[in-house]
Amino acid sequence: MSRAGLRSSLHDRGQRLTAQRQRVLELFEQLGESSHLSAEEVHQRLRRGEERISLATVYRSLRLLSSMGLLQELELAEGGRRFELSGEAHRDHHHLVCVRCGRTEEFESAAVLQAGEMAASSHGFRLLECVLNVRALCPDCLSQEGDQGSESPEVRTAALQHR
Repeated sequence: MSRAGLRSSLHDRGQRLTAQRQRVLELFEQLGESSHLSAEEVHQRLRRGEERISLATVYRSLRLLSSMGLLQELELAEGGRRFELSGEAHRDHHHLVCVRCGRTEEFESAAVLQAGEMAASSHGFRLLECVLNVRALCPDCLSQEGDQGSESPEVRTAALQHR
């Protein structure tokens, strides 16, 4: 969305295009569609760039930009939230999320989309979006466990929550 389009869309909602909102969106545009950042990570990156912005302002900006469809919010089972740039070419993708470190990787799967479509249609629904979040351990976290072969307390807790 152009700056004028963003300004107009915000104005229609009774909001202004502040420098902080613009910087949050620009950060995601610079990083690209496959970046998944928490509010804290957005805040840290902007502060490294010598931006004067509070964490509360980052949270409000992320919520507003998500409600406008410019960012997508990825809600993690552990209570965390990550944000990514929205894009029509970037729809119906899925996420592998490490339950220990939060590393997030994207993948696409025709089988997941087909299962979503079948589930929706069999219940009389029309599929709008199909997103799968796979909770796992990334290779780095797996290697930190060593040869113990036992699950960490975080993994045991996460597994019990989903039984």
